[in-house]
Amino acid sequence: MTVRRNEGLAARRARAGRVVDALRACYPDVRIELQYESEIELLVAVILSAQCTDRRVNLVTPALFRRFPTVTAYAAARPRDLHPYIRSCGLYRAKARNIVAACRALLDRHGGRVPVSRAELNALPGVGAKTAGVVTLHLSGGEPAFPVDTHVGRLARRLGLSGQRSPDAVERDLTELLPPERWGLAHQLLVRHGRRCCAARAPACAICVVRPLCPQVGLTAAGARGPRRAKA
Repeated sequence: MTVRRNEGLAARRARAGRVVDALRACYPDVRIELQYESEIELLVAVILSAQCTDRRVNLVTPALFRRFPTVTAYAAARPRDLHPYIRSCGLYRAKARNIVAACRALLDRHGGRVPVSRAELNALPGVGAKTAGVVTLHLSGGEPAFPVDTHVGRLARRLGLSGQRSPDAVERDLTELLPPERWGLAHQLLVRHGRRCCAARAPACAICVVRPLCPQVGLTAAGARGPRRAKA
């Protein structure tokens, strides 16, 4: 398939749908890789995942969650009480302050529950648009969202689905191409493909399942390479 770089909106929507279908077939078990068992564990894990791998977060959260099992426990803590548990996650001082402040806000504003509204999540201390989007996607009754992290933004541009740089602008473009019921799935698939195949510096185009659908915007022949060992 030849992808026209000046394709119209209808053609781009159709191609975006085919991209999602191809990635779904490639990653049938796709899901969030953070491990959690409650809404507050989800929120804390997503906050910790900023500029940190999910694998690292999953290593530190079992002990953290045992020590702070509830919103009330976090709200009653001092930020430095969290430091020994999350030090290896990077930016741990800021993350500890944000977690404690967010939990105090949950008690003050939401009765200790994590809200399903993205706007209300985004209003919590230390919770940005991407974090709020990821959390609401995985809450029962949460709003549809298409949060844009570095992987989603990179793939959206390479695939010619967005020419924007800011996450908010990329999200607007992507939500115009897919129906709301596919946003969460598409987000997870692009994240997984970005981690496993479409790397920032040396994407494995030779084994990419969406190569026929990809105009490879911004890539040169030297920028793509053959098979590589997949990373979790």
